[in-house]
Amino acid sequence: MGERYEIGMKVRREVNGDDVIDRIEANTDDFSRPMQDLVTEYCWGEVWSRPDLDRRSRSILNIGMLAALNRPEALAGHIRGGISNGLSKAEIRECLLQVAIYVGMPAGLACFEVARKALADVED
Repeated sequence: MGERYEIGMKVRREVNGDDVIDRIEANTDDFSRPMQDLVTEYCWGEVWSRPDLDRRSRSILNIGMLAALNRPEALAGHIRGGISNGLSKAEIRECLLQVAIYVGMPAGLACFEVARKALADVED
């Protein structure tokens, strides 16, 4: 793998934690390897590593987008990553309140449930 992949894996591990990435890698097979490589190289190595927006801000953006798109598994992961990137519970709550107003109350309520569980995982 190239330098962008290596940078991506470093950032991915810093944001998500070694245990999460090790679990993903253990569950990656020949079929899914190209997708994981794409995510690592371009999502994490190309975009997340860019200097003009800090990781904290990227976490806020991802929480809002994933909440609006109704992607609960990815939302949970980015809530946990947001904590790693310096977001407080109160800031995550404010992101989700903003989502509820602009996307709708059912989405907001569902996101709060996802967040409650994800934050409990971080506390354990």
